[in-house]
Amino acid sequence: MIYLDYAATTPISKSALHVYTEVALNYFGNTESLHDIGDNARNILSESRRQLAEYMNGHQEGIYFTSGGSESNHLAITSIVRANKSRGNHLITTITEHASVLNTFDLLENEGFRVTKLPVDSYGQVSVEDLRQVIETDTILVSIGHANSEIGTLQPLQEVGQLLKENGIFFHSDCVQTFGKKPIDVQKHGLDSISISAHKVYGPKGVGACYISPNISWKSNLPGSTHEKGFRAGTVNVPGIAAFVTAVGELIKSMEQNKLRFKEIRESFLKIVDGQSNLVVEGHPSEHLPSILGIRTKGIEGQFIMLEMNRRGFSISTGSACSVGSQKPSKTMLAVGRNDDEARELIRLSFGTPTSLDDVEAAANALTEIYQKVRNSPVK
Repeated sequence: MIYLDYAATTPISKSALHVYTEVALNYFGNTESLHDIGDNARNILSESRRQLAEYMNGHQEGIYFTSGGSESNHLAITSIVRANKSRGNHLITTITEHASVLNTFDLLENEGFRVTKLPVDSYGQVSVEDLRQVIETDTILVSIGHANSEIGTLQPLQEVGQLLKENGIFFHSDCVQTFGKKPIDVQKHGLDSISISAHKVYGPKGVGACYISPNISWKSNLPGSTHEKGFRAGTVNVPGIAAFVTAVGELIKSMEQNKLRFKEIRESFLKIVDGQSNLVVEGHPSEHLPSILGIRTKGIEGQFIMLEMNRRGFSISTGSACSVGSQKPSKTMLAVGRNDDEARELIRLSFGTPTSLDDVEAAANALTEIYQKVRNSPVK
């Protein structure tokens, strides 16, 4: 089976797995314990926090480890908003955010906060000018994800960050898809908070992190919690965190090399399927993650294509892994102007460090074969 669904999850790297095993065996103490074994685990945690902060040019005091990207999004947004509600009650996000972000804003809306959801253009990108127009005097936080997980479109974080700094508004971004693949500098981009996840960068599942600038206040969701300065409850997963930091460090070292290789294999795939007029590449033509390729298969449901590709030995998806089971049309496709039927035509191929040119060329040929078979089938 050729795996082309790296935007959903990645296999743990050998180095990360080795670190996980070593730390689990030799540094198993609870970081809250006051004896030497607890102190040894606490040192591992502290060093992991320092390294992760370095990778995003942040302060280590602002790193909080979580169970993953979804929890990081929820905790970051709610803890900042609830702590700063005296500043206002207006929040801004986009209609194409990850479910964990949109669900969190729905929760806050039920608590009395007002939420504006920005539209996107036909490429899935937010207009900075549109954002400027909806900012109000009582706007306290904006959350815009760095990259769309279904079509790979990148948002103009630095321009957004500059606008929000000028207006004294907090800026959170879901960077789960981009961390380790695109340079993220929280200070340069004007980011007060970001969310990241280990299993997207060849680390273990069940581990993530949130960065919140030490310059802003936040409120614990569960009063009385002691771990991570009260940011969340539960014993810290030190082996998973050490493996996470190891994996992302490896990925960042090869970031430029990976970007060029993903661009090459993406172009190779598109060259092979170029003759198929009923294939439409979705997303921004230049401002996108080259590792994510969202394609609309005109006239054929994406689920059918996914199953046919799976039968031929290729693992692809029909969109975000967090919304596939809903049977609803892709919210991203609807947001960029597609109707319900067109939205159901989306398939996603996403590449990872093990992906080869032969893999994507074989996938392109398989997709072409499926189309030819469907086109030549007699109408019943």
